[in-house]
Amino acid sequence: MDKIVDFLGDITWWQWILFIILLIIVRDVFFNKKHIITHNFPFVGHFRYILESIGPELRQYIVANNREELPFNRVERSWVYASAKNQNNYEGFGTDQNIYETNYIFIKNAISPYRMKADNPNISDPYFLPCAKVMGLHHKRRKPFRPASVINISAMSFGSLSARAVESLNSGAAKCYAYHNTGEGGLSPYHKQGGDIVYQIGTGYFGVRDEEGNFSIDALVKLVEENPCIKAIEIKLSQGAKPGKGGVLPASKITPEISKIRRVPLGKDVISPPYHRAFSTNQEMIDFVEKIANATGLPVGIKAAIGKLDDWRIIARLMKEQGKGPDFISIDGGEGGTGAAPPSFADHVAMPWMYGFRNIYKIFKDVNLSDQIVFVGSGKLGFPSKAAMAFAMGADILNVAREAMMSIGCIQAQSCHNNTCPTGIATQNKWLQSGINVANKAERLSYYFKNFCKEFIEITHACGYEHPCQFTMDDVDMNLSDQDFTKSLADSFEYHKTKVPFESMKALMECPFLGGNYRELNGQTTIDKQKIRY
Repeated sequence: MDKIVDFLGDITWWQWILFIILLIIVRDVFFNKKHIITHNFPFVGHFRYILESIGPELRQYIVANNREELPFNRVERSWVYASAKNQNNYEGFGTDQNIYETNYIFIKNAISPYRMKADNPNISDPYFLPCAKVMGLHHKRRKPFRPASVINISAMSFGSLSARAVESLNSGAAKCYAYHNTGEGGLSPYHKQGGDIVYQIGTGYFGVRDEEGNFSIDALVKLVEENPCIKAIEIKLSQGAKPGKGGVLPASKITPEISKIRRVPLGKDVISPPYHRAFSTNQEMIDFVEKIANATGLPVGIKAAIGKLDDWRIIARLMKEQGKGPDFISIDGGEGGTGAAPPSFADHVAMPWMYGFRNIYKIFKDVNLSDQIVFVGSGKLGFPSKAAMAFAMGADILNVAREAMMSIGCIQAQSCHNNTCPTGIATQNKWLQSGINVANKAERLSYYFKNFCKEFIEITHACGYEHPCQFTMDDVDMNLSDQDFTKSLADSFEYHKTKVPFESMKALMECPFLGGNYRELNGQTTIDKQKIRY
């Protein structure tokens, strides 16, 4: 035994390394039955897999140029990060965009910008930018709701996101008067940090289901009564990542906490079907909306990625004839988002946001309903220039998901579906979550939203308007890359948005349905003047 100890003690560190390499080579050559590369090129072949595993990071920070990478390029990510940190988010020496590429957007500035009046709330609060429409007012819901921010947090469930990430998002939403969509995973304690809530009901009816997994109106009414933070309800018909495809929540991922929140059993896979069981026809869907609205008193909307349009025409006709139906419609981009999906779905199923929104808005405008519905845009719109285009097309508010995640630290590692998110945002790994400082990340989310609103207001004023709802389809041109070079959105998409009734920003601030607890501060905001970037 002593001789063995002496022998091991005489082995140098490089001899140990050679010995380990030899063991790996022996294993690769004689025992590896799965991987050709490591069998044919023992030891060296492992470097190929290492480089492949860190490929996204290498491309993001070393290989790709500023405007090259998708879904968000380096310039877009840098703008979100700088805005969230309340740092300088400007760029110098002119644009590096290819301004002649197809679908490039040009926003038309006015010869004389809008000049604020003395009673304009933006003089004291440069971030105040509420929705110009009120959800539920047309259908006379008992609890109408005017979102206090035009930019809000899109649907991302607890379970998909970590507890600390959800808590950071909601705490940040409370600081900037935005609402927070729960996603279909139910209302968790982490959603209740002061921000307004839009409660989403998916095909699994998580949080509002009975023991058989069917929708329970009694459970929903109880949830709403116990949680006054819920300001509206959204019925998810489909999502951009995988429209028409259900999902499975594996038993291994169902913790006692998730079981309680989602009202699902422990130790059993839970299926989310691709369709709703509470209704099957367009008329039944409208009746379902009215049932929920009557029982809760809240505005009720629907969310969908857009594909075939025949059913949408029927829905619009029924709503016009019956004077009932959704109070708001959330239109999701078919290019996908935070939800993991097969590439075939994310790449090819459903229309991109621009085309989907155009088609749906025109359908409801043709039956004179576009002024009665709050249109919600969702699909990489978390940048002021894209927001201007969306509002010119008819959007009333925006929901952002990935941009909100980036504001609290997401680095676009694209590992959301592997439970290995290195920032702890899209994982249930306790160690990875531990790096999230909730107070700090909440502040970053609020700064991103505030700086977004401030820059959006500045673009609006540059175009001669007080509120972005006043943008028209003629205020934005799109490059078509043909002999005409550019056409206005109105000429390109062949419609004009319906004029949104708008009196003044002051009138919006005094609206009794304004959310975000804004009016509780009597119009005075807790803004640190030293931190406003002019």
